[in-house]
Amino acid sequence: MDLNNLIDITVTGLGYELVDLELSPRGRVLRLFIDKADKPSGIDVEDCALVSNQLSRVLAVENVDYDRLEVSSPGLDRVLKKLADFERFAGAEVNLKLRLPMSGRRNFNGVLHGVQDGKVRLAIDTGELELDLGNIDKARLVPKFD
Repeated sequence: MDLNNLIDITVTGLGYELVDLELSPRGRVLRLFIDKADKPSGIDVEDCALVSNQLSRVLAVENVDYDRLEVSSPGLDRVLKKLADFERFAGAEVNLKLRLPMSGRRNFNGVLHGVQDGKVRLAIDTGELELDLGNIDKARLVPKFD
């Protein structure tokens, strides 16, 4: 079974969302970021421990060879990858980097207006953009401090 799929099935089976998975260059460190949409206080240590313990058992049964497993929250500057992420965080300020330039620019800061017709909508100071998900290299929430 594919490692990404195995981890995703395990995490979602526990009621969490797999936000991101990072593998070290040699695959010795598995670093994953989890979230839970219906938990307004965010991911805490108990959540990370629960997922880590369950995943350790699953990886042992599946004979996955690794040195270290790290489970954490996605943080205030959470990465956005899936269309569902862009829908969920509509209204939030984001920082986007494109793979291919649009109007001579690759970096954009603006307010996310969700998804329409499969395109990510972003309001910037000069108007509104529609971006293909496949052209978005990196997207992160901009943290708000009150």
